[in-house]
Amino acid sequence: PRSQTQTMAALTKLLLLVWCGAANAFNLPSVVARPDLARRGASTITMRHKDYALRVTRANAGRMRLCVIRSNNHIYAQVVDDSKGHILASASTTEKGEKLEYGGNCASAVGVGKRVAERALEKGIEQVWFDRNGRKYHGRIAALADAAREAGLSF
Repeated sequence: PRSQTQTMAALTKLLLLVWCGAANAFNLPSVVARPDLARRGASTITMRHKDYALRVTRANAGRMRLCVIRSNNHIYAQVVDDSKGHILASASTTEKGEKLEYGGNCASAVGVGKRVAERALEKGIEQVWFDRNGRKYHGRIAALADAAREAGLSF
């Protein structure tokens, strides 16, 4: 009878040990539960924009970027040299010296396009590539681009 109780106690301890092990398996942090740990291995520099290398390549080839930013009430345009990170020419509807009128229409976008093209041509920039910043090529964005083309920029 004594061997039977010893066997029963050993079985109970074994069962308790297996049960505790299974319960703790769900509480341990794992790589699957934390994807930030899984990606940490050979990480590279995180780019803010996917096309960063393309922008620098185009800038090194002599094409600056004509970047257009549009808000509800205003529109801004900049010619950027991405290889150096410099703004070479800019124009907007919020500039001093311009008559104050509503900047959220196509007429004001045409004025900004002409001014940025004139300022870029003064600096010797004739070829750019058009960065619409994820906006559709429509409305004020298209009006600014067409005005810049008419003023002498090629893109």
